[in-house]
Amino acid sequence: MEVVIVPDAAAGGELISEAMAKLLRRKPDALLGVATGSTPLPIYQALTAKVRSGSVDTSRARIAQLDEYVGLPADHPESYRSVLRREVLEPLGIGMDAFLGPDGTAEDIQAACEAYDRSLAEAGGVDLQLLGIGTDGHIGFNEPCSSLASRTRIKTLTEQTRVDNARFFDGDIEQVPHHVITQGIGTILEARHLVLLATGEGKADAVAATVEGPVAAVCPASALQLHPHATVVVDEAAASKLKLADYFRHTYANKPDWQGI
Repeated sequence: MEVVIVPDAAAGGELISEAMAKLLRRKPDALLGVATGSTPLPIYQALTAKVRSGSVDTSRARIAQLDEYVGLPADHPESYRSVLRREVLEPLGIGMDAFLGPDGTAEDIQAACEAYDRSLAEAGGVDLQLLGIGTDGHIGFNEPCSSLASRTRIKTLTEQTRVDNARFFDGDIEQVPHHVITQGIGTILEARHLVLLATGEGKADAVAATVEGPVAAVCPASALQLHPHATVVVDEAAASKLKLADYFRHTYANKPDWQGI
């Protein structure tokens, strides 16, 4: 896996948005896997600026959802479908007809999970999947001890994740659902390029375990070590626990400009 240390979140957003722009210039109908939360916002803002400047065309791009709360109506302001419509689809000028996501309100959740995995395969697979990371090392909502071969499925959130997400529900943890649908780790690993962005000192331990620790279910993000094209972009604070930080800086500084991430 490649580790890129950037000065701050804005620099990370610009770097990743340019990788997405290059992909779209090469493959205009690319399927982009997107994540929610505050961490990826600089990516979406930077990509939107490129669209508005005319440097990239997203009119044929397709968007795939990483996860969704179970039980929240699709039009609930904090359903991830609604969040992605506000933060990604509308700013980029992409219609809902180009959006793939699981149905968190389905009567048969397991069938909805299986249907979503099939829809990703039928769409040709995800070209670039954006990921965040939880303080406990989760990706998507694959909490610690998730199977590294797991497929899209229902998961029960840990108390820590519900605490972390309460800020999106007026600070009230009781409003945060207990269950989610998430792409499994095995599903995530099928994307052609995985790009994880982590910022802030609070993510430093999780980043170190992901990059330098063993591949282990206790840190689900460590599965990225198994992927042939995984990029971890971190700011200085999130990189603060990396033992090989100087090496990562050296390798990126000496990388050919044409290679990108």
